[in-house]
Amino acid sequence: MSSFLEIVELVNGDIVLQRADGDGEALMTIRFSDESKDYMPNGRLEVAKAMIHAGIEAASEMQFVRSEIDDDEMEVDSTRVLH
Repeated sequence: MSSFLEIVELVNGDIVLQRADGDGEALMTIRFSDESKDYMPNGRLEVAKAMIHAGIEAASEMQFVRSEIDDDEMEVDSTRVLH
């Protein structure tokens, strides 16, 4: 399985995030409405890249917060005495 990802615009206009080797289904699909396609005929790929980037940053931040919470819980658990 490839660790590299790529953003691809499909023939139907959908933009997908997928593994670079093409294995498996798309990890994410972005579909713009016809109205939005008319509004930004040449900017969809850039908007999709920004959306994907923001999503990856948000997921990373959520993972960081979750690991901090887990660390705090472990500190509390290590000080408990069970009788």
